[in-house]
Amino acid sequence: MNERFSEAIAKLSQTFGKALSTNPTVRQQHAHTMSWIETEAPDAVLTVTNKQQISEAVKICNAHKMPVIAFGTGSSLEGQLNAPHGGLCIDMSQMTNIVRIDAEDLTATVEAGVTREQLNEALRHTGLFFPIDPGANASIGGMCATRASGTNAVKYGTMKDVVLCLEVVLPNGDIIKTGTRAKKSSAGYDLTRLMIGSEGTLGIITEITVKLFGQPDCVGSGLCHFNDIDGACQAVMLTIQYGLPVARLELLDGTQIKACNAYSKLNLQETPTLFVEFHGTANGVAEQAQIFAGIIEEFGGFGFTYSQDESERKKLWTARHNAYYAAKALKPDFESLSTDACVPISRLAECVGQTVADIKEQGMTAPVVGHVGDGNFHVLLLLDKNNPDDIQKTKDILSRLAKRAIAMDGTCTGEHGVGQGKRAYMALEHGDEAIAVMKAIKSAIDPNNIMNPDKIWFE
Repeated sequence: MNERFSEAIAKLSQTFGKALSTNPTVRQQHAHTMSWIETEAPDAVLTVTNKQQISEAVKICNAHKMPVIAFGTGSSLEGQLNAPHGGLCIDMSQMTNIVRIDAEDLTATVEAGVTREQLNEALRHTGLFFPIDPGANASIGGMCATRASGTNAVKYGTMKDVVLCLEVVLPNGDIIKTGTRAKKSSAGYDLTRLMIGSEGTLGIITEITVKLFGQPDCVGSGLCHFNDIDGACQAVMLTIQYGLPVARLELLDGTQIKACNAYSKLNLQETPTLFVEFHGTANGVAEQAQIFAGIIEEFGGFGFTYSQDESERKKLWTARHNAYYAAKALKPDFESLSTDACVPISRLAECVGQTVADIKEQGMTAPVVGHVGDGNFHVLLLLDKNNPDDIQKTKDILSRLAKRAIAMDGTCTGEHGVGQGKRAYMALEHGDEAIAVMKAIKSAIDPNNIMNPDKIWFE
């Protein structure tokens, strides 16, 4: 623990009692990241149940210039939860109230600790659903902070597209609301979009109002195989350019299919494969599937299977959502590092192809999966952390992938966020002038730099 925060911790303990923990195990758990980035634990963890508690804790921390890191479910991938300078972790996992569901307006307001699965369970009787699906059962507050997306993004967008307004605790403890439930506004700065993707560096999101969507009358899903990655990516590109309204369009390379076969007890051909899903009426879905079948044939796609059976669909997408764990099971004694990039759809085949060739050249095991309908794909590198050669190869692959995506007018991260892991590429992607503007905003809102410091850029 950091001695310079002892006074702040004493004040927090006096205010919150047993809700504050300095137990070493608890602190380590709240800095855990699903990556190879070294864990950096906070000095204390405060479990809160409402926004007033957050406000009071932040005021104490600000007075003592003590860092504050917000915690939802701990599923971030780029070290967003680490506390490199110590400080207080505020655990919002108990803030799980669904404040209101306005079915007539197609909106819901939830506390930050509500997960996407909890919200959709509460919506079951309404005929509505919340579409953003990053795979992990993340908290909606955390999904806002990292500007998450997922398998449905090609049709329904990302968090920036479905959030109407936020309630946020600022670094001085003030609580603000960034908008209303109205579908649009021309009134003032768009503070909602400023906070989405800020990774806890500008404030702590406590409440979110999101858009909801009607459950489609019919859902059809299927898959098809290709002999190579290029053919699969070219088929994706034409599908999107054609304007076919696919809801999900996912790529799994041969290595990932091999992993899914073993982990999820499937029997798929171990070649590059597209998983696809269509939403609409029964006739509309059937027509979409027919058009898609024609597109993939042009690029060597084969073995297209399609069904409107719900059990078949769940089996397929459960396997896709378990792809991370399936890939890890290929080498259970190895560390895993999940990274992502996103490029314009016209450059997808080139970027994925060069990345796969790079992995092969380095002799690494690294399954590739992707929400390729919007140009976003993931690489899960499996490495022996005790092998310096593996570590260097991994760093080289990560660096080349990020720089490759940026050179193609894409981004080093489509949905994982920057955190600590991708700070080195921010200036290359945005330019020094844009980074200076971001830092000016940060300084104006958080002059004591207590909100998740040393994230997004190097300080």
